[in-house]
Formats: sequence, C-alpha cells, structure tokens
Amino acid sequence: MSRAARLLDLIQALRGRRTPVTGAALAAELGVSLRTLYRDVETLRAQGADIEGEAGVGYVLSSGFLLPPLMFRDEELEALALGSRWVAEHGDPTLAAAARDLLAKIAAVLPADRRAGLEETGLLVPKRRRASAGVGLDLLRRALREERKITLSYRDAAGSDSERTVWPVALGFFEETRVLAAWCETRAAFRHFRVDRMIAATLEEAKTPRRRRTLLAEWRRAEGIRPTS
Repeated sequence: MSRAARLLDLIQALRGRRTPVTGAALAAELGVSLRTLYRDVETLRAQGADIEGEAGVGYVLSSGFLLPPLMFRDEELEALALGSRWVAEHGDPTLAAAARDLLAKIAAVLPADRRAGLEETGLLVPKRRRASAGVGLDLLRRALREERKITLSYRDAAGSDSERTVWPVALGFFEETRVLAAWCETRAAFRHFRVDRMIAATLEEAKTPRRRRTLLAEWRRAEGIRPTS
C-alpha cells in the first residue's frame, strides 16, 4: 500500500469514531506497526489535520475536518475522474474495481460541492471494444510488481506457437490491444508480446536477474524512448 493510501485510510478510520481510539487499536486495524502509526499521525497533523490526543491515551479527529491535503482544483478533479473512468473501462476487472474504489474514497472526504464536481463532470470515456482476452492482466501486473519471471505459451502473427520465459518490463494499454514488453530468454533481447496472443502464462517463483527499474531503463534505451520527467 502506498503511503498516501495509508494516510487516507487512517483519516477514514478516525472519521468513523466519536471517542478516542488508542494507537495500538488503529495500528492493528490498518495493519501497520505502532511506530508507523505514530509517524503517520504526526504527518497528518503537519498537513493540517486536527487530530487530538497523544500516544498512550488515544486519538480523535475533530468534527468537520475536510482533509485540506485533498482539496483539488477543478482541473485536478477532472483529471482524476477522467483517468479513473478510463481505467474502469479499459483495465482488467481487478484494476477497474480499484479505480472505482479510488474515486469513492476521494469523494467521501470532499465537501458536498466538490464531490458533485467529481461525480458530475462531463468528461466521458467511450466503451472499449472487447477483443479476445488472452491471459489475465492481473497475473502480468503481479509479475511486474514482484519482479518475477513468466513462462508464456505464445502464438505469433503467423500462427506459430512457441514457449518463452520472459522478464516483464512494462505493460502497455493501447486502444485495441494490450502489449507486454519483456526481456526474452530465448531471443536474448527485448520483445513485445500481445496479450490476446498469449495462450497461457505461468508466474514463476524465480525472480528476474535484474531489477525492473534497470530493465526499464535498458528497454527505453533499446527502443530509443526518452525517460519521462
């Protein structure tokens, strides 16, 4: 979980209580150490959260607190809504659900007028024309996160089948297809694999020999892609 998401979860946990709650109880609920919980409380206070209490006594969030760190400009709300709607429509089911949950969490901590702006923006995303799914994108995203090898059964454009063990680098979401960029052990080079041509994929226990950050930099150089700022 990212630090920003953890801080938002902490605010939500405090918002749901009318009486002080101990740091130990909050830490257990959020699945973090007590030390991390204390640090997160101080971070939120520094950002303007009116959290009363102290270690060993308990904490309570003053009523009416509207999370100043999450007060967005109109353009920022539009970007959030448009981006989340795109992911909800074009991502795999797990990613789509996460996008909808993200919007709901943000809406829950916005004032009513700002929440209306988030929910009623006129920026729309067209329905995606569904192609054959290939393997699940959740497996590929997990391989990227955990920096693990994948063994693919793959059918190329000519209809030839092969088995490849690859080191995932990036997953591209294009208009009509999804493409995995990876280092291919068979070819000893970077290759691109269309997800809809993957017949099967196995997530291996073995880690990639190089970190994904390193592989990503090497892939960008090989493809002549300048790093994003």
